Amino acid sequence: MYCKNCGASMDEKSGICPVCKIQQVRLAGFSTRINDPAFKKYLKNSNQWSVLFSLLLAVIAVVGFFIYGSTSSEMENPQAVLIGAGIGGMFLMIALFQVIGRKTGKTWDGYVENKTVKEKVHKEKYNDGEVRYEKYLEYSVFIRSDQGKSHVISSKNDDTLYNYYKTGDRIRHHAGLNSYEKYDKSGDDFIPCNACGTLCDIKEEICNRCKCPLLK
Repeated sequence: MYCKNCGASMDEKSGICPVCKIQQVRLAGFSTRINDPAFKKYLKNSNQWSVLFSLLLAVIAVVGFFIYGSTSSEMENPQAVLIGAGIGGMFLMIALFQVIGRKTGKTWDGYVENKTVKEKVHKEKYNDGEVRYEKYLEYSVFIRSDQGKSHVISSKNDDTLYNYYKTGDRIRHHAGLNSYEKYDKSGDDFIPCNACGTLCDIKEEICNRCKCPLLK
């Protein structure tokens, strides 16, 4: 196979010219790169960081309430320590559920059913009693699995993924990563990394942030 741009010989399977780096083939199909060991390593590291971060928050909560109980007249130890331990335990439970969710998630296929843009108002009350209202746009992409379950991708004032997906697109949800892969990427200029979510140039092969392969 030869590059249509510069004429250089190239690998038909990769579809990318080694000289000018231009994609030559149609980027359609769910990628087999999801089986790359880099994704397993990424998930393992994510689980470890979730646990470590929650442990750090738990320690901070216990120590903070211990200091508060030792110096405050409003609450004494061990009551303050028990409250801190309860909050710390909550952080640990959240991390545990995150890890379990990654390990028990399932891969499934579906399609983009609908897209909406809605103007919404966010109400925020400040310490001085003042109430402010902020208008924003909520961009939503509705996905229905082949099993009939509905899922939604929403963002505030960011239409990047809203424009990336088209109604009718075939979608694959990858277990553990909790991310979506589009079947047909042939008309795209960028591709979201299915591990960390970084937007990468469609010509790249590996995410420049987490170093996981791009699914194309």
